[in-house]
Amino acid sequence: MPAPIPRQRAIPAAESGQAPTAAPNAGGPLKEEAHRDTPAAHTTAAGATLTLLLIEDDPGGSPIVPELLDPSGKPIRVRTARNLTEAERLLTDDVHCILLDLALPAPGGTGADDELAVLRHVLELAPRHAVLALTASGDAERGAEAVRVGAQDYLFRDELDDRLLSRAIRYAVERKRSDTAERRLAEGRVRAQENRRLERGLLPTPLLEGSSLRFAARYRPGRSRALLGGDFYDCVRTPDGTVHAMIGDVCGHGPDEAALGVELRIAWRALTLAGLCGDELLNTLQQVLEHERADDEIFATLCTVDITPDGRRAGLCLAGHPSPLIARPGRPAELLPYDNNGPALGLLPGARWPRMQVELGPEWSLMLYTDGLIEGRVGEGGERLGQDGMVAMVRRQLERGLSGEDLLRTAVSEVRDLNGGELTDDVAVVLLDRVP
Repeated sequence: MPAPIPRQRAIPAAESGQAPTAAPNAGGPLKEEAHRDTPAAHTTAAGATLTLLLIEDDPGGSPIVPELLDPSGKPIRVRTARNLTEAERLLTDDVHCILLDLALPAPGGTGADDELAVLRHVLELAPRHAVLALTASGDAERGAEAVRVGAQDYLFRDELDDRLLSRAIRYAVERKRSDTAERRLAEGRVRAQENRRLERGLLPTPLLEGSSLRFAARYRPGRSRALLGGDFYDCVRTPDGTVHAMIGDVCGHGPDEAALGVELRIAWRALTLAGLCGDELLNTLQQVLEHERADDEIFATLCTVDITPDGRRAGLCLAGHPSPLIARPGRPAELLPYDNNGPALGLLPGARWPRMQVELGPEWSLMLYTDGLIEGRVGEGGERLGQDGMVAMVRRQLERGLSGEDLLRTAVSEVRDLNGGELTDDVAVVLLDRVP
């Protein structure tokens, strides 16, 4: 058995001779049955009433809890349960702390070989509540073991007095609050690590060595979710000098969708480097999606472009995805044609995706994006920004001389501002520029 934990033993003031022994209370201990209790706020803020749930089997009815006062002098309300069945009924959200007699028998006679079985049961029953373990005098090892199992502190039954117990309750509540905050912080760190791992897959390094095209990208996850969503993009240059770019969006926002997006991106890169393009590539990607998705309702939209080595022409395939925006000197920014837009991947078996030829010209900027950029709201009404609103916004930004990373950063920030706060969907934007 472990030795007593000094931190727990330092809390009781009576053991250090600093607290006087409480005089007997002529009015008896302050105990309340369930029908007499009134709900109190589950907080220890100023003005709130602390509530203790005492779980102990005392057939003789002898009181073990003295009258308790909080730091402001207000009585600490005490509820008494003589078994775990009563305790479960009295364990409401306004209870701040549980004082558990470790001598209480385990439920149903279980845990005969485990002297802390009743504590384990209470910790499972009340994972968000502070717990004080009550044990016999001199049984410090059992008390320390109770703390190791999950109690916030332990106390000796025959050394209880009002000052000691009041301090122990406040200490246990604050320690539980600290433990909870620390656990949430640790969970946040783990979640951040998961996000970083996903980002490494979702936000790839483009393979454009030898190309004169300039590349920029912006990715902003929706802030209402724990993990990244299913937006993905990539850009590679094949040995013949053709630059291939794509952007896509798996429906949904959870880790499964994000993982599927990574799989589709990796498959697209491998298939593109292997020489597939257009309808043949999209048909193979649909097979990948159908094999890897969690259920038949999941689909993905996709936009792919392949730009000729001279940079003047491109092939465009759309699978249920918004058409890219192109900006050229002396002409207003506009959307590329999308009359031959095919269905999203995973919707129609045997679907086809026509490849459209597009003239780009000697100088241009091509912007690919996911629907998170156009589905944000405009003002307090229900109106969406839409593609027309996005085109007008980008035109204004181009007139201000913005380009590259600055253009994407400003566009995403303005969409967020128009929405009145964080966007509910992920946003991915890719920009390719050709400047002679």
